[in-house]
Amino acid sequence: MTKSQVPPIPEGQTCFPYLTARSAAEAIDFYKRALGAREEFRVTMPDGRLGHAELSIGRGRFYLSDEYPDLGAVSPATLGGTSASVVVYVEDVDALAARAAAAGATIERPPRDTPFGDRMAWLRDPYGHRWALASRIEELSLEEKQRRLPAT
Repeated sequence: MTKSQVPPIPEGQTCFPYLTARSAAEAIDFYKRALGAREEFRVTMPDGRLGHAELSIGRGRFYLSDEYPDLGAVSPATLGGTSASVVVYVEDVDALAARAAAAGATIERPPRDTPFGDRMAWLRDPYGHRWALASRIEELSLEEKQRRLPAT
């Protein structure tokens, strides 16, 4: 295929979380143990840092690299926190939250049913990233989701 024949948008997922960790190789091992991630590939730079890796959990893919402060790629550890979260739909929230905790994640909110039809758990991985694990338990209309929200 020539450059002019290549579609500008690849098939499938088109938006990817890109995480940065102080030790991305260790983070990959954690994501495999804790979340059942599959490593698709990795690129190691001549200086030994991880330049880019792609991992999958279920049908979703995410990217990961070591820190590159000169490029603005810094980890939550360097920033002192994160404002972003990665949401992943899984078969069994309770089992995966327990697995993640056993691997070293901190459970911020244990699994619970939500008013909008999902069972969710929130955790923080050892590298500072926030994850929401979710399983759909009910199909609800937008109106029903709104009606179920607690009054403020």
